[in-house]
Amino acid sequence: MYGTDQRQVRRRRVFYVPGYDPIHPRRYRELYRREGAAQAGISGYDIALAARRGRGPYGWSVTSTQDGATVEAEIDVLVWSDIVRASMSDGIAATYLQLARTAWTYIASGALFRLMRLRKGPVIAALYPVAVLLLEGLAALLLAGVAAGAVLGVWALLLPAFWLRWPVALAAGAVVVPLVLRWFRRHDGKVYAWYLMHDYAHTASLRGAWPPALAARLAEFRSRIAAALREDVDEVLVVGHSSGAHLGVSLLAGLIRAGGVPQDGPALAFLTLGQVVPMASFLPEAHGLRADLAFLSTRDEITWVDVSAPGDGCTFALCDPVAVSGVAPEGQRWPLVVSAAFSQTLSPERWAVLRRRFFRLHFQYLCAFDRPGDYDYFRITAGPQTLADRYAGRAPSRSRITRAASRYTSTAP
Repeated sequence: MYGTDQRQVRRRRVFYVPGYDPIHPRRYRELYRREGAAQAGISGYDIALAARRGRGPYGWSVTSTQDGATVEAEIDVLVWSDIVRASMSDGIAATYLQLARTAWTYIASGALFRLMRLRKGPVIAALYPVAVLLLEGLAALLLAGVAAGAVLGVWALLLPAFWLRWPVALAAGAVVVPLVLRWFRRHDGKVYAWYLMHDYAHTASLRGAWPPALAARLAEFRSRIAAALREDVDEVLVVGHSSGAHLGVSLLAGLIRAGGVPQDGPALAFLTLGQVVPMASFLPEAHGLRADLAFLSTRDEITWVDVSAPGDGCTFALCDPVAVSGVAPEGQRWPLVVSAAFSQTLSPERWAVLRRRFFRLHFQYLCAFDRPGDYDYFRITAGPQTLADRYAGRAPSRSRITRAASRYTSTAP
């Protein structure tokens, strides 16, 4: 048995896999500190953060008393923000080239239309940066035309020869276009169009295959989790948020294939939040990811729970990532697909504030709920129950989507 007996957790290792995020992981520590305190106040338990114990990559320590039990957790962020930043370093012209290439990849492969039939929300979110960047490009061209016209009028007084005026006017317009687009990019912090464009371009860069730098980083992550499984802890929990979910799938599939999960070791759990797996698994060259989805869905070594909410327009809510990718094997066990049900677990007042803040809602899984149900991020990461025990006997959401929708279902090149 792979850690499936009921046990009270006293020590836990948590590995958080972020989505496509260029920002330093301290943001996740501060989010955990703030929202954990808020959830503890609502739910009536104690939780406190401290600097991590011992050496290692970025993380923090948590001590929490819940249901009369005290739990210590070490939380590590599996950092790949440097890879994200490198993928975002392209100039303006290169970004528009990425836009064209990414749009062509999803349209020509048929993935865009199949994704649209599955869930419209995340596809609209994917089309949003394309529309915004095209509008910004049009605005830059219009302003360039205005500038060229103004210069043309001025130079008409200084250069009587008509053929001498146009080169000067065109040069003025050519200067304005990059200046305007740089301004838009510098003020993208509230619009997120350039950021999201880079996100989708990174996923589609090799038509669904893992970029070499990311594949190498996953191997490093695998070693760290394998080491944690040899420690004196009760549970090792891997949390994948957004695009971190499909990273987590391949990370754990590779770990199990390599024999990195000891039979008498701690319970191994996998929690995916707000997943966007189909954005990658529906692409032609995502053979490895599809193979990992099929493999992981039958394994006894893990408990895999997938949490999403229809109110989150940036996720493929309640879509079984294995089934919709067309690779569900006979005997599929995982994931257990459940809803965070934002409209029920957030008060009407809170829901009214957040429902139009689409990007913020995509991070709600890591935040406090004022009417929490069986999903509570801080009970899962710092409470006395394993993920398996917490969801034992839980039926999947009745709104779960399991129909195969991908055109590409091969698991080998």
